[in-house]
Amino acid sequence: MKVHVCAVGRIRADQPERAIFEDYHMRFNRTGKPLALGPMYEVEVEDKKGGGMEAEAELLSRAVPQGAMLVTLDERGRVMSSPEFAAELAKWRDGGRQDVAFVIGGADGIAPSLRARADFSISFGKMVWPHMLVRGRLAEQLYRAATILAGGPYHRV
Repeated sequence: MKVHVCAVGRIRADQPERAIFEDYHMRFNRTGKPLALGPMYEVEVEDKKGGGMEAEAELLSRAVPQGAMLVTLDERGRVMSSPEFAAELAKWRDGGRQDVAFVIGGADGIAPSLRARADFSISFGKMVWPHMLVRGRLAEQLYRAATILAGGPYHRV
């Protein structure tokens, strides 16, 4: 199952958020491959015309592969443990999903029109996270999920 991280904004190569994302991106691709998870792709979109959340939603919608499961990262989403997240990934994969797209909005979040189309929504807790940090946190949780499913020692209870 291919994993697409579709996010508003560009993280420059010299930003620490880029290093965090790249590290866990690489780890996930390596660990997930034997589990039929991955590869992970990153798609960055930018609304250069300043159209706000709806314009960002349109760009994000175009970034999501046709037929992909649409998962939003949103403060109103489901809060879950890492093992629960791993189980969801496995369920989607085992249910025949070819692609899953995790959508991360910009500074103002995800437009209601795009949130309404989501198949699933995840929250990293009640606190709001900067959208650039969410990308790294998602990549780490995807890697953690792969290690849980592989029975590896990375995740400790």
